[in-house]
Amino acid sequence: MTLMSLDDSREIDRAIAQAFGPRVIPAVPIEAFHRGDEYVVVLDVPGTDKKDIDVEVERDVVSIRVERRPAHGPDDQVLIDERPRGDFTRRLYLGDRLDSDRLTADFTNGVLTLTIPVDASSTPRTIPVGSLADSTRADTTPTLPTNA
Repeated sequence: MTLMSLDDSREIDRAIAQAFGPRVIPAVPIEAFHRGDEYVVVLDVPGTDKKDIDVEVERDVVSIRVERRPAHGPDDQVLIDERPRGDFTRRLYLGDRLDSDRLTADFTNGVLTLTIPVDASSTPRTIPVGSLADSTRADTTPTLPTNA
């Protein structure tokens, strides 16, 4: 596998799933797929601003940090507050076949899309097989000295 996901709250999510049932949606849902010569990772981050999203790459780890702030102010009387907020982090572990130097991030309409190209040096290529008989080089067979 060349792309793996791990978030910081995995143990907490597991405990919540055990307490409330198996269908707990994470605060930052993720979708990842392979398309052609790249991997695409899509994260839902509604209610956030572009300035509240940090994408950092260090070696083979991509860290995505999202801060979701409340819509209400300190003087507002809150009646219902079910929206998750705070700092959320997702980490993706990249395989050695991916080119993290060319990773791009796009944020449109509450959706963060990361595009990670496959490293060109890791794509399969055909090596032509030749023989010395096909070579146009001069004969380099060593000769033994003769006694004259």
